[in-house]
This record gives sequence, structure tokens and C-alpha cells, in this order.
Amino acid sequence: MFRVIRICTCVHEAGENKIPAYKQIHETESSRKERNSNLELYRIIVMLLIVAHHYVVNSGLMSVMKEEPLHIQSIFLYLFGMWGKTGINCFVMITGYFMCKSHISLRKFMKLLFEIYFYNLIITGTFLLTGYCSPSFSTVFYALVPIQSFGVNFVACFVVFYLLIPFLNLLIQTMNSKLHLRLILLCLLVYSMIGTIPKITLGVNYVSWFVLLYFIASYIRLYGFPIKISNRNWGWLTLLSILISMASVVFMAWLSTVFVNKNIPVFWFVADSNHIMALVTALCSFMFFKDLKIGYSKLINMIGASTFGVLLIHANSDIMRQWLWQDILNNVCQYGTNTMVLHAILSVIAIFVVCILIDMLRMRFVEKPLFNKCVK
Repeated sequence: MFRVIRICTCVHEAGENKIPAYKQIHETESSRKERNSNLELYRIIVMLLIVAHHYVVNSGLMSVMKEEPLHIQSIFLYLFGMWGKTGINCFVMITGYFMCKSHISLRKFMKLLFEIYFYNLIITGTFLLTGYCSPSFSTVFYALVPIQSFGVNFVACFVVFYLLIPFLNLLIQTMNSKLHLRLILLCLLVYSMIGTIPKITLGVNYVSWFVLLYFIASYIRLYGFPIKISNRNWGWLTLLSILISMASVVFMAWLSTVFVNKNIPVFWFVADSNHIMALVTALCSFMFFKDLKIGYSKLINMIGASTFGVLLIHANSDIMRQWLWQDILNNVCQYGTNTMVLHAILSVIAIFVVCILIDMLRMRFVEKPLFNKCVK
């Protein structure tokens, strides 16, 4: 399937641009190898923010913070852990930006699938062998079939989205810039503008939302942003969007003390990926890092290549979340202590570094030998 779609894509591109298909493939591969480190640095920052988000929302801290939402430590934790959905937007936009001019080979997809299964089996197997968790049908099932839902389960939705990329590329190649932009604006109106309004239910799942982000990122790659804005101004817009997002969280935290009997969602404006500030902050920061001039760094690119592994390891399952955030780090008991802020920052950095090292070892000693020998 991958090969047929790629051949059709190359023929279309060759006919449209009068450039031989084989030359376009060569140029794509060359550009990939010479990739600058600006978006890889962005990928690293985004994954750190996602880990920070999990530090707060997966540890039981949200229940403690709800008791005193305006306590200084609660405010810190709200601001520290508010960037998870924004980070997902950033991560998918990076994928869309690169993949709209690339192609998915069977080898690429097998690598993605192998990475997911590797961590599922190793982590679940370790917990079972050490006796940390008891064997059950659901534990074994989700290790072998890592699909819990196609609604908000990131990994399952990302795999489906990844398989859709060849078809999405064919679609964007048949549209001109005007149609492409109109499609984006229509989807944004429904998914983001209307979807942020309270009391309006919008059944968004990650697959459809990732497709919209792909349209946005591919439009930027193919045609640039519709309005001419300098990189410096994108930096200021990023800062402004961050401040507005933070202000919205503090405001909603205050509102939760006014309407005590109401279930006020403190993260409302960034609560899901389609909500307005989660999208705006992701877009502004993506545009800023896209044109950031930092050149090529082998170290940054190596770390950036393992960021998906960080997600697969530290957010692998409910068992991993309990073991990491509740048993090992014991986040809830840190609340109210003088070292809580330091604990939060160092925990996120330590988890990121350890997971990066584990994934680098996996790629070096497992993935590389296996795929060089078995998958051409």
C-alpha cells in the first residue's frame, strides 16, 4: 500500500512540477539528512512540557489542588502542568510539517509499531515478573493490543493518523492554496472557535483533530503563513499567548472559589487540544521555532529523535503512572513542603533524561541491528 501510494504521489508531483519523481525523492532524503535543529529543539521543549503535565494530572495532585485552588503551590502546579494538550498540538504540527513533503515507507511504519510494542511488552512484562501487578486479562490484552480507545488515547490515534498521511498528502496536492486555506478556516471554526464555547458539546477525537493540525502544518510548509510576520514578532506573539493562557488558568482557579458548588474546569481554555489557547500557543510557538536560526546540532537531533520514546515509557499505562508518580516520586506528599517546586522541576528533568537514554540504547542495540538485518 505504501509503495503504491508513493508511486502515485511521485508521478503526480513530477507531472505538476516537471521534475522527475526520482529526483524529488532524492531531494527529500537529502533535506531530511541535513535537517536543522530548530524544530528538534522545539520537540525537546514540548516533550518536557508534556512530562510536566503528567506530573500534575496523573499523580493525584489535582484533587489536592482543588481544595485550595488559590494557594501559591496550587497556582504553581496549575501553571507548571497546564501545557499537555498544547504540547500535543506542537508535536503533531512538527510531524505534519515534515511529512507533507516526505512519504511513509513500510520500514518507517514498522519502526513506529516496533517501538510501541517494545515498550508495552518490556514494561508490562517487568511489572508482572516483579510482582508489582497481578496478571489479568486486561493487562495482557493492552500489552499485546495497545489500543485502549480511538477517542483520547494518543498512541492509538497517532498510529491511525500516521497511516492516513499518504492519503492526506494526495489530498493537499490536489488543492490549491485558496481551497487549502478555506478548509482550514472551516475546520477551525467548528473545532476550535465553537468547540471552546461552554455548554456546546463537540465530539472531537484525536484522529480528526490531528488531521486538521496536519492541514495547518502542511499549508505553512507549502505556502507559508497567510500573513507576513517576522520571526521576532512571532516570538512576541508566543510570549503573549503564553501569558494569556496562564492568566486564563489563574482566572478559572479564582472562579472555582467563587462558584464552589460548580465543577469549574481550571484548564478550560487549554483543557483539550482543540481549545482556543492550546491551539494559538502551539501555532505561535511553532512559527517562532520554525524559522529560529540555530543551525545543525548532532546532540539536539539525537535527543529529539528519542522524544517519542519518552512519551511511550513514562506514560505507558495506568500501572506505570501509579508506580512512577504515586509510589516512586510520591507527588501528593510533596504538596505543602518547602521542596515541592524543586521536586517538580528535578523530577521532570530526571524522567526526561532517563527515558532519552533508554530509548537511545534501544535504537542502538535493538532497533538498528534488527531492522538492518530483517527489514530493508
